[in-house]
Amino acid sequence: MRIDRRAALALPTLLAAPPVQAQGFPQRSITVLVPSAPGGTLDALARFFAQAMAPGLGKPVVVENVSGAGGLVGIQRLARSEPDGHTLAFGNMGIMATGYALTPDSGFDPRRDMAPVSLVADVPMVLATSPRGTLRSLPELLAHIREKGERATFGTAGVGTTSHLAPAYLMHLAGLKGTLVSYRGSGPAMNDLAAGVVDAVIDQTVTMIPAHRGGTARAVAVSAPARIPQLPDVPTFAEAGRPDFDLVIWNGFAAPPTTPAPVLARLHEALEAALRDSVLQGRMVELASTVPPAATRGPAAMRQRIAADIAKWSVIVREAGLGRE
Repeated sequence: MRIDRRAALALPTLLAAPPVQAQGFPQRSITVLVPSAPGGTLDALARFFAQAMAPGLGKPVVVENVSGAGGLVGIQRLARSEPDGHTLAFGNMGIMATGYALTPDSGFDPRRDMAPVSLVADVPMVLATSPRGTLRSLPELLAHIREKGERATFGTAGVGTTSHLAPAYLMHLAGLKGTLVSYRGSGPAMNDLAAGVVDAVIDQTVTMIPAHRGGTARAVAVSAPARIPQLPDVPTFAEAGRPDFDLVIWNGFAAPPTTPAPVLARLHEALEAALRDSVLQGRMVELASTVPPAATRGPAAMRQRIAADIAKWSVIVREAGLGRE
């Protein structure tokens, strides 16, 4: 193979050039994979952020729901996507950390199989009962589970999600055993809660506040340190008798593994700009979600948080026997 003199002189420059993906990014629209069905917490937050990110990136940001297996189908699709920054996933602590602690044989390790971009929202959890039932408080629900045992039911967004982890952990703390019913996302679980098919659901405020206000769910406890203005009549878990139940859920963006660092930095920059958007800020306040401290955002900080939560919850899962339905 012959290389002419001009090409030979240019070769060192070509070899030293950064990856094409990092130059002029983005080159087309960004797709955000939401690993749950439409209508749940992840779906709502992802759409808020997609709208706020688009101006900073100069390209459309579209949301695609890819539900199944407690978020595993969507997050595995992210892992197989081209690592050029044009495909992201929006997930939470369950899908991107504690899910691995619950199901380590899933074939997806978030420490290896995705590239964190940034944490963007911390969201309290709300326990809600069916408006068709008679359970109006946390003590009443726990008494119901104590009486009915496995005939008492919690709807969840799927095994490994935060809405699976939360009731399993609550029942472990209370020494009770009910049945966790898995759905393909929060939306379907909330539909069955409204219909009285399941007794209760624990999910993030983004899902629960509108449902409570709309009469399709009855909020009875919130996991925030203090009552939240959006649900002023709903006690905290501590006020309701379970101060040991304390779960605030982080939400964030990730890219496929091996996505170039300059692309991750550009995406983080766009998210930081989105967090300054007044419309997004208003929506987050309405849904009792807060922005994590700046030091805990960004690719490196999110990677550290994922590793720490996997380590923490792997111990809890082992000691509590969680993950068994």
